[in-house]
Amino acid sequence: MNFFVEEDIRKELDELVPAGQKSKIINEALRKELLRIRREKVTKKLELLKPKGPKVSQKEIVKLLKQDRRRKFLKSLCLMPL
Repeated sequence: MNFFVEEDIRKELDELVPAGQKSKIINEALRKELLRIRREKVTKKLELLKPKGPKVSQKEIVKLLKQDRRRKFLKSLCLMPL
């Protein structure tokens, strides 16, 4: 993979980062930026879905979570050997 690094960034990288650490620093920076981009895309998708979904109260969410956890717990009991 080849890419261009702007002169001012290259100079600062040379000044601040020891030679053996440059790849590590660049990889960390790319990883963080890619994560930010992924989160931004997911957030946009969620914002588009938000108006389409039904409104659910906090009380209803808690009720549904409790039901689901109880169902999973009971299912796990059935799978346990006697």
